[in-house]
Amino acid sequence: MKYATEFRDPTAARALLAAIAARADQIGATRAKPLNIMEICGGHTHSIFRYGLDKLIHEGVEFIHGPGCPVCVLPMARVDECVDIAEQPGVILCTFGDAMRVPGHRKSLMQAKAAGSDIRIVYSPLDALELARRNPLRQVVFFGLGFETTTPATALSIQQADRENLANFSVFCNHITVPEPIRALLQDPDMRLDGFIGPGHVSMVIGIHPYDFIANDFHKPIVVAGFEPTDLLQSVLMLLTQIAEGRAAVENQYARVVPEHGNPVSLAAIADVYERRPSFEWRGLGEIDHSGLRIRPRYAAFDAEEKFGIGYAAHSRNVPEIPGCACGSVMMGKLKPPQCPQFGTGCTPDMPLGALMVSSEGACAAYWHYAGVRAAPV
Repeated sequence: MKYATEFRDPTAARALLAAIAARADQIGATRAKPLNIMEICGGHTHSIFRYGLDKLIHEGVEFIHGPGCPVCVLPMARVDECVDIAEQPGVILCTFGDAMRVPGHRKSLMQAKAAGSDIRIVYSPLDALELARRNPLRQVVFFGLGFETTTPATALSIQQADRENLANFSVFCNHITVPEPIRALLQDPDMRLDGFIGPGHVSMVIGIHPYDFIANDFHKPIVVAGFEPTDLLQSVLMLLTQIAEGRAAVENQYARVVPEHGNPVSLAAIADVYERRPSFEWRGLGEIDHSGLRIRPRYAAFDAEEKFGIGYAAHSRNVPEIPGCACGSVMMGKLKPPQCPQFGTGCTPDMPLGALMVSSEGACAAYWHYAGVRAAPV
């Protein structure tokens, strides 16, 4: 790849759209409904709306938005626990900016910061490490969240803290994994999905084979995709080709970035630092077995749950969702954002009820910023 513009070429996009239309017509001759293609990653959702692919694609293809926004699927109880940590005396809490306005039951991190808590936006857990070095009398806690994309950086920071014996550094671990919620969706008898656009950045770390069960056990095609317009269109065409040919396989459209077997250095760091939780609560999906990561006992000194006696280490509390908020149904692909009665009325980017409206990967934010949708239809 020389230039990103090569993947935004209008001529190439028109050719792909025409090929998709031909395939959709071929499949649609025996189908009464559109093909439901779920893009798992919230980054893909934003690309689809940013480039207007939802309007350009053939009417026989329907994009279904999946649970691939790690900030969005974090339950309110975990946000509350993060606020609890931030409000402890002598604590500096470090977080990615996406998480600042995500509402908890009591308040958001932004509101906690306004009330006096020392909460700082960082771009990497290494920034939090540096703060710990510079503030040896303060407890520096990194709010570790994200799918496999961000998990290695947090693991490497814990390994470095261990080497330096930085006793005032810890991580509130909320890292989660992609394959398990996909399995949960496929096991839901109410879901009608014909194929998946697989996450590109996650797959850069884990490779493509963790998705084999989608094709082997559930007989659904999945194509790991890049984020440019022609990446996504080519991925849709690859999915439709599989469906037309009666195949179900894991294919890699994003081979220029995603290696088949993932990144061995990242995978080694993850295996060293983390182990699977027996279960982890997902907003909208409930408890999913083995879908969350926790810090191994070997690195317990850097586990904020152990250090502060909160979270799953203290039997994490369940917090009910805000009445009328349909974030869960949207993340499961059962509703589109404008179908939530709170969209654009009770829930806006300035005053969000749910994380999907404020996260840079949230489906509601994509509709608001790119599709120009400002309210639920009456």
